[in-house]
Amino acid sequence: MMLIEYPHAPGHRGVPTSVEAADSVAFKAGRLQRMVLAAIRAAGDYGMTTNECAGRLDMERDSIQPRTSELRAKRLIEDSGRRRRNASGKSAIVWVAVGAPEAVAA
Repeated sequence: MMLIEYPHAPGHRGVPTSVEAADSVAFKAGRLQRMVLAAIRAAGDYGMTTNECAGRLDMERDSIQPRTSELRAKRLIEDSGRRRRNASGKSAIVWVAVGAPEAVAA
């Protein structure tokens, strides 16, 4: 049996609830990664925060944030070095896509 590991599969901390959460999204994580990558890529140099991406995709931030971590680990997005305030007033990383546009999250 071949194990698929982070960032190619949702990560967890080994805690039962975290494992359960990772398992529950494993079948759709690749699709969500592609959606997040496409949204960030479409934002161009302006980039996108996790909250902005969640709003653009009409999804919960909790579904998007792990995907940005996975995409960063795959080196498909990177921290632009810029920050924007999110709805709670906190400073948020502005993500930008890296690499060729044809690069696809698995």
